[in-house]
Amino acid sequence: MRRITFSRNYTISLSRTCQCYCKYCAFATHQAHIRSPEEVEKLLDEALKRNAKELLVLTGERPEVNPVVAAKLAAWGHEDFTSYVAWSCERALERGMLPHTNIGVLERDDLARLREVTASQGLMLESVSERLMETVHAGSPTKHPARRLATIEAAGELKIPFTSGILVGIGETEQEQVESLEALAELHGRYGHIQEVILQNFVPHPKYYGAEVADIADEASRRRWGSDEDPSTRATAWEARVEGSSSLPNEASKDDPAWASEVSVEDIKRLIAECKRLMPDVGVQVPPNLSAAWDELVEVGATDLGGLSANGDHISPEHAFPSPHEVRKNLAPKGFALTERLCVYPQYMDPDWMEQGVLDVIKLKYWSFIPRSGSGRRSEETIDGALAPEAIAKGREGVELSEDELTALFSETRPEVIEGMRVAADGLREELAGDRVTFVVNRNINFTNICVVGCAFCGFGQGKRSPDAYEVSEEDFAERVQEAVAFGATELCMQGGIHPDLTLEEYGKWLRLAKDVAPQLHLHAYSPMEVHYMCERSGKGPDEVFEYLIECGLGSTPGTAAEVLDDGVRQRISPNKLPAQRWVEIIEASHRAGLRSTSTVMFGHIEEPRELARHMRVIRELQERTGGITEFVPLSFIPFNTMLGRTHGIEEITAAENLKHTAAFRLALGRTIPNLQASWVKMGLDAATEALRWGVNDLGGTLMEENISRMAGSQHGVRLDPEQLIGAARAAAREPAQRTTLYDIVETY
Repeated sequence: MRRITFSRNYTISLSRTCQCYCKYCAFATHQAHIRSPEEVEKLLDEALKRNAKELLVLTGERPEVNPVVAAKLAAWGHEDFTSYVAWSCERALERGMLPHTNIGVLERDDLARLREVTASQGLMLESVSERLMETVHAGSPTKHPARRLATIEAAGELKIPFTSGILVGIGETEQEQVESLEALAELHGRYGHIQEVILQNFVPHPKYYGAEVADIADEASRRRWGSDEDPSTRATAWEARVEGSSSLPNEASKDDPAWASEVSVEDIKRLIAECKRLMPDVGVQVPPNLSAAWDELVEVGATDLGGLSANGDHISPEHAFPSPHEVRKNLAPKGFALTERLCVYPQYMDPDWMEQGVLDVIKLKYWSFIPRSGSGRRSEETIDGALAPEAIAKGREGVELSEDELTALFSETRPEVIEGMRVAADGLREELAGDRVTFVVNRNINFTNICVVGCAFCGFGQGKRSPDAYEVSEEDFAERVQEAVAFGATELCMQGGIHPDLTLEEYGKWLRLAKDVAPQLHLHAYSPMEVHYMCERSGKGPDEVFEYLIECGLGSTPGTAAEVLDDGVRQRISPNKLPAQRWVEIIEASHRAGLRSTSTVMFGHIEEPRELARHMRVIRELQERTGGITEFVPLSFIPFNTMLGRTHGIEEITAAENLKHTAAFRLALGRTIPNLQASWVKMGLDAATEALRWGVNDLGGTLMEENISRMAGSQHGVRLDPEQLIGAARAAAREPAQRTTLYDIVETY
């Protein structure tokens, strides 16, 4: 699944007064236009109500050349227009919004002043064609490509995260389009500051004759975002003109100006390919309100849809942006996940690229968007470089590691030290499990996804009225059990959402039904969260609940719902879930009842290295007390269809980080839990096979169905045949073996 990003922004057209006379522009006016400080404050408050994270400041080119605008600026205590823009950005920062300014050609000093109060800045190059200065850009001195390139270069010298792009269809040739992209690529190659390139097709506009474009845009946006009708029925006049064709709103028409050039979807696709060739590390943005075929452009490589502004597009005000809900609904069936970003791209969230005051706002309000680094996102503790090598040596000998030592392992970034972790973890694996790689032939049944808990990391749980909600019937359940038997399964794994209507007896019913259909199957069922819910519904304690479940056929307990056993993390990602100590109490109760359990961790989301360290100490101490845990299963977070992924910027953990954590988990457990499993449904079979070199000795189960990871956006399938798991073990030069749930060997291969 590929992420497609957008910024949840709010636009303020601070001043539309402009010194330029671009023939295609309906935004600019040559009358005095500027928002007063009172209007700015009011608009910023409105932006907060609409949950905007970014303030997009748009203006004409050098509005202060108008004497009325200049007089107003002076009356408000500003020496120039840049000062007023900076004041507006400061007011946005005070409210926790990140400013992105696009106010035309600027001198280096102006860029530097704005750098102190912005997260990013932008300027469209538009085109390098000087010919256009005689046509569409006639009378527009700051539209000369040399002036615009000078501003973009100065931004690079000042290390300003920058957005630029080209305007397509204003009379330029295909060669000039490519030359424009090459000019941007050359500057980015020197300074590395261009975070995204916008490919914006020219759209003709009516004249607004003194109307406020912000009001037109806001009304169009409210109409579109508030309507439940098919978006195709809300096509603009320009889109309706080419209805039924794969085209853009400015393909040749008798109404187009003489200087306009034809632009097709294929032209934009060609330019997307050029962007990817010239600047493979730069985002490619296509405005989804200017083309009915924006989803086609995503499919060929566009990565971003810009700011789906809550108050519309002030440049093309009659063309409302689709809402995030509309976009997500369109993209999901095509295998794309719509994800929020900030106006500044993750790789620039660093003191080298941003003023500390702006970065502090990100750390305070939007810290989950900061890319994962060695010491985490929220904390910046200094890790003693000597700790990790010492911890590796101790971990290899099975010695319990301290919280600081474990934090050092999870924070480690030095390749040679990480390789040392791998070698030590692999050696410990060989000592405890030999060269045998095990797997279980099992079937998952997630009997309902209706859930009242509402975890931010989950794409599985649904409300009762959700169109994606389901409940498995008894007939369907029995059929799935029979399929498991026919497949050769020895285990049935059963878990579901926390359904508001389920009672303890309902949970028992599913166990009895499974045993009635296939008494030989081992029933591995019900997470500690489900058992906790049974206790609440029945008024019984965990010991009584487990006694009842065992009577119904329960064979062992999955140690899921652990996530990270640190209540600070749990409050941030699943405040309605059972606390960490309650999870421990329920697992201990299962062990007292004579059941064995697994144990898990969900990592790669918002947790910090130290919080993972605490989790591992809880697991190890629990095992040292009871000895009832059969295996430890690291579960890397799948972000795509979850709240954390959609609105908090969490990306999927890299394969390299996944493997590093895997080795650290093995060393953290020492000799207490002999079996470490790789979850192929989370990381893919290839990565799981590689994990066999990083301390893993078990590849989990065949599953047959798996809805929790699938609905979160995992693309690694829901079923493997035993032959595939056998092949993975052999690819790692290990001996494959089928096991039972409790690790008795069924067959070796």
